Amino acid sequence: MERDISARVAQLHTLLNDHAHRYYVLDQPSVSDAEYDILFRELQQIEEDNPEARTQDSPTQRVGAPPLQGFSQVEHAVPMLSLGNAFTREELTEFDRRVRDRLERDDGEIQYVAEPKLDGLAISLRYENGIFVQGATRGDGRTGENVTDNLRTIEMIPLRLRTDNPPAVLEARGEVYMSHASFKALNASMQQQGKPAFVNPRNAAAGSLRQLDSRKSAERKLSIYLYGLGELQGMDVPDSQMQALDVLGRLGFPINPETAICTGIDACYNFYEQLQRDRPQLSYDIDGVVFKVDALTEQRELGFVSRAPRWAIAQKFPAEEAITLLESVEFQVGRTGALTPVARLQPVFVGGVTLSNATLHNMDEIERKDIREGDTVVVRRAGDVIPEVARVVLEARKKNAQKIVLPALCPVCESVVVSTPGEVKSRCSGGLQCAAQQREAIKHFASRNAMHIDGLGDKLVEQLADEKLIADFADLYRLSVQQVQSLPRMGEKSAAKLINAIDASRQTTLQRFVFALGIPDVGENGSGLLASRFGTLDALMSADENALTSIDDIGPIVANSVQQFFANPHSRQLIESLLSLGVEFPENKVEQVEETLAGNIYVLTGTMSDMSRDQAKVQLQLRGAKVTGSVSKKTTAVFAGDDPGSKATKAESLGVPVLDEAALLKLLEPNGL
Repeated sequence: MERDISARVAQLHTLLNDHAHRYYVLDQPSVSDAEYDILFRELQQIEEDNPEARTQDSPTQRVGAPPLQGFSQVEHAVPMLSLGNAFTREELTEFDRRVRDRLERDDGEIQYVAEPKLDGLAISLRYENGIFVQGATRGDGRTGENVTDNLRTIEMIPLRLRTDNPPAVLEARGEVYMSHASFKALNASMQQQGKPAFVNPRNAAAGSLRQLDSRKSAERKLSIYLYGLGELQGMDVPDSQMQALDVLGRLGFPINPETAICTGIDACYNFYEQLQRDRPQLSYDIDGVVFKVDALTEQRELGFVSRAPRWAIAQKFPAEEAITLLESVEFQVGRTGALTPVARLQPVFVGGVTLSNATLHNMDEIERKDIREGDTVVVRRAGDVIPEVARVVLEARKKNAQKIVLPALCPVCESVVVSTPGEVKSRCSGGLQCAAQQREAIKHFASRNAMHIDGLGDKLVEQLADEKLIADFADLYRLSVQQVQSLPRMGEKSAAKLINAIDASRQTTLQRFVFALGIPDVGENGSGLLASRFGTLDALMSADENALTSIDDIGPIVANSVQQFFANPHSRQLIESLLSLGVEFPENKVEQVEETLAGNIYVLTGTMSDMSRDQAKVQLQLRGAKVTGSVSKKTTAVFAGDDPGSKATKAESLGVPVLDEAALLKLLEPNGL
């Protein structure tokens, strides 16, 4: 009898999964809704009578689970990166030029895969031995939220891969979205319940995917298209992006039918223009096209910059526009003291949201566009995200329209506003003594890639500052549970959790600490370069311009910012306070070496085993060598790790020596090669 039940359950799984795949993914229904319901109810009844027959990949597990208390965190095995954007044909052409230069493709065109850029939420789906076990949002790219129960409710997602030989681990990447029809039905339901309607399908999809009660997610009919692979174990890696999509399609995932191969950048732009024309007829929202280098070997060679791949770009559609009145202009002070003019607008609906503020960027932009207070202006959402004033309707200008003037004093602390020749931004000279800079600096200091104080968000920083509990980052380490729990909606447990997170952040790294200080013009990558080059905080604080600019990617502007920051008595005092309050980090003293390699030019390629390429680059630079990204006849040698790619091949064709990692390590020894 048990065998009969197991056989029937397996048969029902196969039938229901196949019917769902045909209906939701292929759009080719094989049975009527009534026939499907009969099979589904039969499986439900078997599982009710035999609970041991209910498995996590059963079609019945899509209906939703009891509400969660909150979402747990998921660390992505392979980071989920964001994309760089292009807004003009020239920018797309420049992207192609950079790709060809890095691949050293002087002849021939690059093959790209073009995919519609859905206006939804990026997610990852993890399968182990063919069974869906975990789904997560992208989050910050490294860590996302566990939304497995909600993703199970999406009929287009297979709970079991459609293969008899599944890989040990397969992670699929995709975009969850809400179709126009589902959005319309959801808003009709919301209005019937007397609840506010969603302003656009993306907001509706985000709200639906992050429901703590997955039964509500199930009611909202979300959809998904898959666009790539993450972690993969127990299966050959495809050779190209298009092959990866074919693999996903064969495994049962929905792939956007608008995806196409484009050879050369002209073909890419033609695809972009055609999809822009077809956009109104699509059943879902898109805001552009994503172009990816098709060959995965070329993707690996191109690599990444910051949080974005060099081998992909999103070409965005022109932003939607509307006309409104610019009522006044205010100047906001940012973390580095930069003053940003912000237009206060007569509220207007643009691109699915109501705008009442828009950035004016800087005084140069204001003068270039001849924007004045009281003007009738055209506003748009740049990249469909950031509201900006695009242009003035000059024929509607009133006689009393006032020119916009940069304030002489900071609107927050009344320090002198300074403008540096060659820089677009004007800055408050008050530094971290300016209240506006203090608050933004504290938010940056606590952020994930800086000191990573979990739970200390922007709103909580504002609350602490409003209550005068903090004025700079050092004050964070003076907070007590009693002080924090006195804030509105903050209980003892939440307060204790925050204080514990602050305490945990005292142990950090030099790179994180330098980045957290918020030195103008020094980002996360620059902080890493400085930490690697100087090794200790004392060495960095005493570095002169020559020492700073000797590092590739650190120019005079960054060097000047670093020197000015550490020369400021308030900055020094703040650093001393942090160290005295227990903030510490290992300091790796950089060995002073002779510049024995001065005049030599090296190229690093492939994967090194004993040190990263960045570490090797620093060591070569310390010895006076120049490290470049491309091979030429002037190159002294190429150091090649595993999978070196085309650079090693080109070096051999030019007669440039190609050396292994052992030779690199030997070169870096005191006596050299």
